[in-house]
Amino acid sequence: QVQLVESGGGLVQAGGSLRLSCAASSRLSFSLYALGWFRQAPGKEREFVAGIGWSVGSMTVYADSVKGRFTISRDNVKKTVYLQMNSLKPEDTAVYYCAADRALVASPNQYEYDHWGQGTQVTVSL
Repeated sequence: QVQLVESGGGLVQAGGSLRLSCAASSRLSFSLYALGWFRQAPGKEREFVAGIGWSVGSMTVYADSVKGRFTISRDNVKKTVYLQMNSLKPEDTAVYYCAADRALVASPNQYEYDHWGQGTQVTVSL
């Protein structure tokens, strides 16, 4: 069974930084998947945050709300995708999920993704 396991969430003050990680199980042919980060705040729909294509150095895409503050990257040897989050704002508070899509390019459409992690909570306080 394919597993994606997020870590790195927590409580941080506004303006601070966090780095999320998402490690894939060995069953996943990691380098053949585009990867995405999504988030869901209480009472809101899950939304796209960032995505990266199947290879290291491939195209990245970001939601307008996080451009210039968040950076997605991947390490295909470690089978891990990262989300570096800087200049955090209270409105970034949400459960963050990583997802994998058997595709070359990351899509902002959550329904394209085949595998999902369980999520990690990020809380940004004033």
